[in-house]
Amino acid sequence: MARRKRKKYSTGRQALIMVAQLLVVIILVVVVGALYQWSRIGHNKLDLDNLEAYQDTGPYTNIALFGLDAREGQLESGVNSDTIIIASIKNKTKEVSLVSVYRDTIMQQKDGTYFKANSAYASGGGEEAIAELNRNLDLDIKNYVSVNFAAMIKAIDAVGGIEVDVQEDEVNLITGYATEIIKVTGIDSEGVFHAGRQTLNGVQATAYARIRYTEGGDFRRTERQRYVLQEMLKKAKGLSVTELKNLADEITPMISTSFTAADILSLAVNLNKYELKEAKGFPFEVTVVDNPRGLQGSFVVPIDMAANVKELHQYLFNNNSYKPSSKLQHISDEITYLTGVTDEAENAYEQEGTHEDKNE
Repeated sequence: MARRKRKKYSTGRQALIMVAQLLVVIILVVVVGALYQWSRIGHNKLDLDNLEAYQDTGPYTNIALFGLDAREGQLESGVNSDTIIIASIKNKTKEVSLVSVYRDTIMQQKDGTYFKANSAYASGGGEEAIAELNRNLDLDIKNYVSVNFAAMIKAIDAVGGIEVDVQEDEVNLITGYATEIIKVTGIDSEGVFHAGRQTLNGVQATAYARIRYTEGGDFRRTERQRYVLQEMLKKAKGLSVTELKNLADEITPMISTSFTAADILSLAVNLNKYELKEAKGFPFEVTVVDNPRGLQGSFVVPIDMAANVKELHQYLFNNNSYKPSSKLQHISDEITYLTGVTDEAENAYEQEGTHEDKNE
């Protein structure tokens, strides 16, 4: 019997946006890097037949963005995707909707088994990671951009660091993560020695964004990541063209994409027209389950996967007539079987938890 943790999360209240690495790629590097450093960006041509794309979602360009938990600089496979983001561009208006998928979300893998969403990249790179999203979410993604976290460090340093109000329970964790990051990247840095508002450099801010062992766990971590993004974008707006080119010089070798140079330039032409909408996290209504049937570990579980995907299509494509495919409905039913999570079960579980809390 799967054991649910007491707390239920509503992702509408806790939007995840770890696009620090990824929007730097799109907004800064894609424009400057495509013009000056395209030959240094890793290009990976995908087999469209392997992407398991769902029916055409119409006048939208959908892109998968991956931030990689790379220890040895891998960009193509062999490493989990620490961050998974779906960017959907409405071609006519240039509105960009962002959905960040919880990395521990239970999803069907290529072989029909179930595991965490972030594992697909390790087994098959961008191609398999896209296929996983298309398979589980009824999407038609055909392109991706990936970066490893060393790119994030370089980008943060390029904008002069960011201001962070460090909490007491984060101080030692930042230093611990920073030590690991220094070993992996060779980029030197001091630790953080006190709480309070201070400027964090690239290593320190990346370490801050990776903290997950405080109250709120992975969900609180994504809030930190969103803050890092927002502060980076504020400072990046002040960079000159020369500074942007220097940034591109630093981080383009840390990027992999399925886009061709022509694709990138066609997107870059409309850069000033793009408008970012409010970003959301997926699944929208979730709980956390430890050790579902036949699986080990803690999983983020949608409360009715099919219903969550229906809401996803409403948000991304304003599609109120979407109905889950038979494949998705089968996946949704299997997730319910593996985890025991249903609307009715969660309502009963929450009521039980509330009753117990009152007696503690």
